Amino acid sequence: MPKMKSVRGAVKRFKVKKSGKIKRGTAFRSHILTKVDGKHHRQMRKPKYVDKVDAKRVKEMIA
Repeated sequence: MPKMKSVRGAVKRFKVKKSGKIKRGTAFRSHILTKVDGKHHRQMRKPKYVDKVDAKRVKEMIA
C-alpha cells in the first residue's frame, strides 16, 4: 500500500504548534475592511485555532 499524500492546500493553510493545537488564518481579512468596525478588525489580528472537533481531520490532511 502506498503512503498517503498530504493535501497541499491544507499544508499551506495550517500549522501544528508545540502544544498540539492547529493554528489557522482568519476569514474575511483580505479587502474592504473599512466597513468592519474597529473592535472586530482588532480581534481578527489574534491567532485562531482549529476547533477540537475538526482537528483530527486536519491532522490527517497535513501528515
